[in-house]
Amino acid sequence: MADEEWAERQRQLTAAGLLVLGKAAQSRIQRLSDISSLIEAAQRSNVTMLNERAVEEMLTLVPTEETIDAPPSIPRSEQATLPNPESQSTFGRTLAPVGTQVLAPPVRRHGLDHYSLDDFPMLAKDVDAEIEIHFDITGRSMTEGKMQDIRSCFSDRLRQIRQMMISGRALPRRPISVSEAWRNRQRYSSRDYEVTLVGLVSTEGWARTGTLKFDIEDETMEVRCLLKPPSGASSLHPALDGLMNDDVVGVSGYFLIGEGDPRFFVTDIHMPPLGRHSKAAASEAEAVSAAFLSDVHVGSKTFLAPQWEKMIEWFRTDPLARTVKYFVLSGDGVDGVGIYPGQERHLVIKDLFNQYGELARLLEGLPDWVDLMILPGNHDAVRPAEPQPALDPEVQQEYSDAVFVGNPCDFSLHGVRVLSYHGKSIDDFVAGLRSVTYSSPELAMRAMMERRHLAPSWGGKTPLSPEPEDRMVISTVPDIFVTGHVHGHYVGNHKGTTMVHSSTWQDQTDYQRMLGFQPKPCILTIVNLHTHATASIPFA
Repeated sequence: MADEEWAERQRQLTAAGLLVLGKAAQSRIQRLSDISSLIEAAQRSNVTMLNERAVEEMLTLVPTEETIDAPPSIPRSEQATLPNPESQSTFGRTLAPVGTQVLAPPVRRHGLDHYSLDDFPMLAKDVDAEIEIHFDITGRSMTEGKMQDIRSCFSDRLRQIRQMMISGRALPRRPISVSEAWRNRQRYSSRDYEVTLVGLVSTEGWARTGTLKFDIEDETMEVRCLLKPPSGASSLHPALDGLMNDDVVGVSGYFLIGEGDPRFFVTDIHMPPLGRHSKAAASEAEAVSAAFLSDVHVGSKTFLAPQWEKMIEWFRTDPLARTVKYFVLSGDGVDGVGIYPGQERHLVIKDLFNQYGELARLLEGLPDWVDLMILPGNHDAVRPAEPQPALDPEVQQEYSDAVFVGNPCDFSLHGVRVLSYHGKSIDDFVAGLRSVTYSSPELAMRAMMERRHLAPSWGGKTPLSPEPEDRMVISTVPDIFVTGHVHGHYVGNHKGTTMVHSSTWQDQTDYQRMLGFQPKPCILTIVNLHTHATASIPFA
């Protein structure tokens, strides 16, 4: 069989979620006149890896050559009874037409969507790398950790997001300062004289009546706010879902003047603008793909080494793999040392530098046409406070050909804007919002996009570095938004942005087992930069 014919056959197998392992299996499949029956047998048997033995077993389940060559039966378009003896007709009575059976595509493992190789048209080796870094904190951290830095960081956040609201016309009227509204509270004490404020949120929680209580603060002062759920409100409405500490929001309403301090009654709450985004696309001549992964956790006893070797074999043999130009590792490449109490008993590699050396060895298995980008995460050997700089040069020297950037990183691949963030703040969103759970990290990503901020809450589960300019603000809406950290998997779309929650390469940990959380490991997510088609390849 010619190489072109085998490539086409591989395309069919890959589209069906099947991976061929070894030359013997390839040779056996090449000798088949048709592989459709083999594919059907493998899918019915829930087989995804085809080695020589698996191929032979599947072939015992498919029709024989004699059956295939047998003359076709006469097609019937309708079903009939036997002739009625009392009738003069030789034909029976028609009962019902026989419909043509249409087979639905089989369900892929993990419930992953099917994909078409036609959406991944360009070989990666035919295109030169084109990476443009828009923001990376590496070498640009200016903070000294003083109170002035903290004030400057929050002031900059408020300024940036307030300006987004004004320029994006997200507010019903131009906002005034909290102090000005307070001075004129008698005037703004009815629905006829509502006012709009913008500030940072400090949450208090819900009253027994279901009213959400929070403070809003700008550069001048703060005021207590009351927000009741509107009728027919979605469960994602802030009055029901909650707010994050240090969110920047707009509120419209009026003061309730009575006994005690006046309260600001919120009739409407305004989030930063996030309209329908129109994605940029790489040119037809640069229609290569990017692969996304995070949380490999090399050094852990639960690192899935055999599945990694399956992925490397897939990169060597699969047609889809030949379209992958970029491999983005979004943090936690290693498990680290001293990250949590008692971690040592969970480590198979207990030296940090040896962990990074093993990760480098594993990544060397990627083909030459793949360009590697590596971000740090909370398990990596960098400062825990975000934004995090790139890995230390002493670690980088283990890697012959990789681009090291900080976390988060805003960059473009052939003009396609990518925002990659490890995702530590998902812990805060799970704790702060009713809708977000560890099993649905995409809701945390959605909340980040809607707030135009990756990690709003100071003093929570996510350490933050008080940079004079808040670099966690999502100043530009990305074409692709990528996170990791909580070992789930998700691919979807939110208002025009492709959202990817990268899979892990670590099996369930003791901590996850205690929480009853089941990770979704060993799924490689691929996005074509021209068509924006996605493919999720499972190796577990």
